[in-house]
Amino acid sequence: MLKEFREFAMRGNVVDLAVGIILGAAFGKIVTSLVNDILMPPIGLLLGHVDFSSLFINLSGAHYNSVAEAKAAGAATINYGVFINTVLDFVIVAFAVFLLVRQLNQLAKKPAPPAMPTTRECPYCASTISLRATRCPNCTSEIGAAAAAPAE
Repeated sequence: MLKEFREFAMRGNVVDLAVGIILGAAFGKIVTSLVNDILMPPIGLLLGHVDFSSLFINLSGAHYNSVAEAKAAGAATINYGVFINTVLDFVIVAFAVFLLVRQLNQLAKKPAPPAMPTTRECPYCASTISLRATRCPNCTSEIGAAAAAPAE
């Protein structure tokens, strides 16, 4: 059983998946830092010195100056500022994945153009013949250049 597990774990798809998950988690941390530490402070400044991570609705009725203070007191809160940060985080990750997939699709091999036909239909007996044939081997009719496309 251990040998089967090792073979399963070392297959290319499983290893690729593991590497993708590890890199994705690391990328997620980078994007979270980008949102929380670089993008949200200027946006908060433009909107009147607002720190989005400190925006919350207190459901307990008591007054708390910060989310941390409310959580320490065990008060129920709706942390919509953290939610805004998380949504922005998701949008940035989704856009980055979109750009990556778009680039991979552009790099993917384009399909080959359809091959030119090598056969045609005899206009007299409807059998399949070579494009280069001047006489049908089945009905022995002469097929010239004009007969290549039968008139109806």
